[in-house]
Amino acid sequence: MIKSERITFWGATATRVMYLSRDVNDAPMAVTGTVLVPTTPWTGPGQRPIVAYAPFTAGMGDQCAVSRVLAGEPGDLTSSVQTGFVNALLGKGIAVAQTDYQGLGTPGDHTYIVRKPSAQATLDVIRAAQRLPGTGLPTAGPVGIAGYSQGGGASAAAAELAPTYAPELKVSGAYVGAPAANPATLATSLDGGFYAGFLLFALIGIDAAYDNVDLTVLANDAGKQVFTEGKTVCTFDAVFRYAFKQSSTLTITGQPVSSYLSVAPFNQIVADNKVGNLKPAAPVLIEHAALDDVLPQAQGKDLGKGWCAKGANVQFKDIPVFLPFLVHLSAGSTAATNAAAWLDARFRGTAPTPNCGAF
Repeated sequence: MIKSERITFWGATATRVMYLSRDVNDAPMAVTGTVLVPTTPWTGPGQRPIVAYAPFTAGMGDQCAVSRVLAGEPGDLTSSVQTGFVNALLGKGIAVAQTDYQGLGTPGDHTYIVRKPSAQATLDVIRAAQRLPGTGLPTAGPVGIAGYSQGGGASAAAAELAPTYAPELKVSGAYVGAPAANPATLATSLDGGFYAGFLLFALIGIDAAYDNVDLTVLANDAGKQVFTEGKTVCTFDAVFRYAFKQSSTLTITGQPVSSYLSVAPFNQIVADNKVGNLKPAAPVLIEHAALDDVLPQAQGKDLGKGWCAKGANVQFKDIPVFLPFLVHLSAGSTAATNAAAWLDARFRGTAPTPNCGAF
C-alpha cells in the first residue's frame, strides 16, 4: 500500500488506494484502485471474502480511471457496467477490490490488454485490500476474481498466474466474462468495424508496455495523429470517433495491422499476450454471448477448451441477450449478476459444475 483516501460510495465504506504492482518486465509500478467494504454483513461461512474486480474497457485517458468514476467524478456510459459489477458483489456482502490497471490515473500510458501487468495489478489489489488498515477485512481470507471484456481477459490471466505470482491468496474461483484472450483475433475482428477504437487502444497498450516497440514508426501522418488522440479518450468517445476506421489507412505501407503480426517482435508479443497457456488452480466460469459484436464467442470457448485440456475445473455458459445490437455491452449487466451469484456460491462452499467436453 502506498497511500489511500476515503471516498463516498452508497452501501459501502470505500477507499481509493494507490498500491504497488509490477509491469511487464517485473519492475515495480504504482497502480490506483478502490477497496469497498459493504455495510451489509457477510452471512456465509468464515470470514468476509474479497473479490478483485478487473474493469470493463474504460478508455485510455487518466480521467477514465474507474476509481475516479466510483469516487463520483464524471464517466461515460460504460460506468454503468463498472458500478453494476461492484454493486452486485456488495449486495452479497462481498468486499470488492477494484484495479485501474497500469497507466490509468498514474504516470505513463495504459497498457490495455497486456496480459502480465493486467493480471498482476488485479492480484495485487487483493493484497492491497488485505493490508488496508481499518477495513475489518481478513488478511488471509477467501478471495475471488471477476471481470468482463477487457476485465474478462485480465481475470483469466490473473486466475492462471495466481498459483505462481500470488500463491498465498486463497482463490475460491474466477469469473471470466467475454474475455479478450487472443490479440491476434482482435487484430482482424475489430479492424474496420464499429469498435475499431478498441484495436487502437490495444496498439497503444502494446506500445506503452514494451521498450523494444515503437509503433509510430509504422504509422503515416494520419496514423500518428490518431495514435496521439487515442491516448486521451474514454470508451464511448473512442467508439464513435474511430468507428469503421481501417488500420490500412493509418500505416505507411497501406497494410493492415494484422499483416505485421507474423514478424518480429510482434509475433512474440502476440504469443506472450495470449491467455490460456497456464492452468488455473481455482474453478473458473467463462460466460460469453453467442452473438457478441465485439469479441467473438470463439475466443471464450477456445480459452475454456485450452484450460480443460490442462485439467482445469472449467464451466462455459452462453450469456443470453434479447437485442440484436449492442450485444457485448448489454450482456455486461447480465454478467455482473451472474458473476456475483457464482462467486457467492463458491464462498459458501457449493461445488461448481464443470462442463469440459460439452462446449
